[in-house]
Amino acid sequence: MYDIAIIGGGIVGLSTAMAVGDRYPDARITVLEKENCLAHHQTGNNSGVIHSGIYYKPGSFKAKFCRAGADSMVQFCQQHDINFEVCGKIVVATEPEELPLLENLYQRGLDNGIKVAKLTAEEVREIEPYVNCLAGIKVFSTGIVDYKQVAQKYAELVRLRGGEIHLKTKVERIVTRGDVQILETNNGNFATRWTINCAGLHSDRVAKLDGVDPQSQIVPFRGEYYELKPEKRYLVKNLIYPVPNPNFPFLGVHFTRAIDGSVHAGPNAVLSLKREGYRKSDFDLKDFVEVMTYPGFWKLAAKHADEGIQEIIRSFSKAAFTRSLQRLIPEVRSEDLMPTHAGVRAQALAPEGKLVEDFLIVKNQRSVHICNAPSPAATSSLEIGKAIANQLLTLKFSG
Repeated sequence: MYDIAIIGGGIVGLSTAMAVGDRYPDARITVLEKENCLAHHQTGNNSGVIHSGIYYKPGSFKAKFCRAGADSMVQFCQQHDINFEVCGKIVVATEPEELPLLENLYQRGLDNGIKVAKLTAEEVREIEPYVNCLAGIKVFSTGIVDYKQVAQKYAELVRLRGGEIHLKTKVERIVTRGDVQILETNNGNFATRWTINCAGLHSDRVAKLDGVDPQSQIVPFRGEYYELKPEKRYLVKNLIYPVPNPNFPFLGVHFTRAIDGSVHAGPNAVLSLKREGYRKSDFDLKDFVEVMTYPGFWKLAAKHADEGIQEIIRSFSKAAFTRSLQRLIPEVRSEDLMPTHAGVRAQALAPEGKLVEDFLIVKNQRSVHICNAPSPAATSSLEIGKAIANQLLTLKFSG
């Protein structure tokens, strides 16, 4: 019998296992991960950015968790000798109509308690010499790290504190019997007093196994990247972002230097035809039908049809992708770009066609379900874990 079972061995599940173990050192804790390794999906394909929290609505979970998470992530990396860098990033306006949006973003940064500074075009080029822009802002607290390495350290600490981690263990059914839940898996049954769902791309399905309706559905969006050839890395010093389009729910293609020195360009955002579909050719009939029959998807698609078409064009046309990047750095050429890994964003979508903007945490009688935790979940992972431990307090956990 376990006191707490956590479904999902990504960075959020592992941080939650660590936080709950810290709060309840005598509790028996297990993590159930369906893959044969940890941090295989969103965590393992993450861009590696320690986000500042500048984009998020003041007072939201994302704003609070990300702002605090950026600090706690840096402290964690320092404590455990994990390579990271707080390099800052710039956000730039390349068209006159973007200047008011840049000002709004600057004000939001101030509202969220983030250190930001306005930059003229000349000041931007002192930081990023090859950028074309009219103005910019610098976000000082943005950094870079390898989140897979962070997740492995979380797992190490979970095990050191007596927690168990079971790989190749997929939860297929949840049965509640009084004050015990039975998690039926392909690797045997696990009895637990409390269940925490951190299943990412499958979090809505796991919630439904527990009889919980999250009032949303995960719709997977694939983010495709290119990488600058090593001889062209000099074009990007750190991180360069465009002003986000307030009418489109994604940030737009940008340049990101990784902690290993590589420079990634992207992502675009296209519907994935499989929840774990990292290639254009990946297809799963169940996943596809689920999206195509969900009214929320068609409402979203109708609202963002023009932008969606452009994203699809960029997915299949390297030339179109390159043109998007040239808005930021005109010197980039198609031959400078190499295809690299893609990621899939586990984005919850409401029936009315609106993306669930904030982290979504749903409580049930014997469980807590994290039903929307896309970016900046990795940055926020330590804070999310602490919040879930606090949720167990409200559920009168007494392990």
